Amino acid sequence: MADIRPFNAIRPNTGIVKEKAALPYDVYNREEAYEEVKNNPKSFLAIDRPETQFPKDYDMYAPEVYEKAKDMLKEQIMNGDFIKDKDKCFYIYEQTFKGRTQTGIVACASIDDYINGTIKKHENTRADKEEDRIKHVYTCDAQTGPIFLCYRKNRLLSELVLKIKEFDTPIYDFESKDSVRNRVWVISDEEEVNTISRIFTTIDSIYIADGHHRCASAVKVGMRKRKEGEGKVRGKLKSDYFLSVLFPDDELEIMDYNRVVKDLNGLSEVDFLDKISEKFDVKKEDEAVKPEFKGQFGMYLDGQWYRLNAKEFIQSDDAVKGLDVSILQDQILSPVLGIGDPKTDKRIDFIGGIRGLSEIEKRCSSDCKVGFSMYPTSISELFAVADRGLLMPPKSTWFEPKLLSGLFIHDICGTIV
Repeated sequence: MADIRPFNAIRPNTGIVKEKAALPYDVYNREEAYEEVKNNPKSFLAIDRPETQFPKDYDMYAPEVYEKAKDMLKEQIMNGDFIKDKDKCFYIYEQTFKGRTQTGIVACASIDDYINGTIKKHENTRADKEEDRIKHVYTCDAQTGPIFLCYRKNRLLSELVLKIKEFDTPIYDFESKDSVRNRVWVISDEEEVNTISRIFTTIDSIYIADGHHRCASAVKVGMRKRKEGEGKVRGKLKSDYFLSVLFPDDELEIMDYNRVVKDLNGLSEVDFLDKISEKFDVKKEDEAVKPEFKGQFGMYLDGQWYRLNAKEFIQSDDAVKGLDVSILQDQILSPVLGIGDPKTDKRIDFIGGIRGLSEIEKRCSSDCKVGFSMYPTSISELFAVADRGLLMPPKSTWFEPKLLSGLFIHDICGTIV
C-alpha cells in the first residue's frame, strides 16, 4: 500500500505566481537557463539553476552556487514572495494543454515506498545528474521540483477530485509561457484529507512517469538525513517524504521521443538502406512520416522521408524487447549505426515530440545525417516494464505538459520558515 501524505506547502503569493513558476530545471541547457533568468529575474529557475547568478564560466557545481540557491529561497520567503500553509494539505494541480486536461494530487510520497518497490521506476539514473540535485536539495533543505507520478485510475479518488474542482475556488489560475493553463486548489478539510490518504493505502503500485533523477536524489538525501538524525528524532522525518504530483493513468499522454544520428557509421546511403531493408519494409514518402501504429517508424535521410515497418521476425512480445525504442536500438542504431550505448554516445541525440517532426528535418540539415520518428510508448507498456522490475532504454517516454517548479516547495527539515 502507498504512504501518501499531506504537507505544509511553501508556495507563491497569488499576485506573482505567473512570473514565479518555471519549467523544470532540466529542460534548459546552461545558455538557455541564463537567457531565461535574464529575461525574467523573478523566475524560480534562478533558484533551481543558481549558476545563473554567477559568471558563465563559473563552476556550476561549486558549493557556493548551491548556497546561493538557499540564500535566494530564504530571502524570497522573508520578503513575502512565498507563504507557508499552516495546515497539512493536499493540493489539486490541473493542467490543460491543447484541449486535453490532466489533474493530479500534490502530496508527499514515501522514500520507503521507493526502496521497497511500491513506487516503481522504468529508467536508470546517472550518478552525475543525481549528485547535482542531491547537493541542491541538501543545501536548500527543500525539494523545489515535484516528481511526476502516476497510478491506475481509482474511481473514488477521481470522484472526490471532480467534486472539489466543481465546488471550490482555485487559488491559482494562470497560463504559463508554454501555453498551459494551470489551476490549483487547496484541500485542507480534515475529512477530505483523511479520505485521500486512506484511498492511497488501497493502491499497491505507483509509477514514476518523469523525474527519475529527482526521485533518486530525494531518496538519497532522505537516507542521509536519517543517519544524521539517528537517536535525535522519533518517528518519521520530513525528509522521509518527497514532493510529488500523482496523476491517474487515463488522463496522461506520452508523446513520441525521436532520435537523430550524426553520421551513417561509414556507410553510403545505398548501403545503409540495403542493410535496414533486411529487417524493415522501406517505402519512400512525399511528406513527413508520423508513425500510425506500433512497429512503424519514420526515417528522414538526405531530404527524403521513408516509412519503415518492422518485419514480423524482429518483433517481440517481451516487455522491453518489444518496445519500439528497443526495436530501433537493437535492429538499426546498434548493429548498423554503431550506437552501442545511447546514454553516452555523443553521435546520437533525442528530440521530444513536442518539438514536432520539423525539428528532425532541421537537425538533419545542420549537424545530423539521419533521423527517426517514433510511435509513442504507451502507459500500459510503461506499467508492464516497471511491474516486472525491468528498465526501458533511455529516452523512451516524453510527457507533456511539464510540471512547473516553484508552485510547491517541501521544507524537508522545518527550518526554512
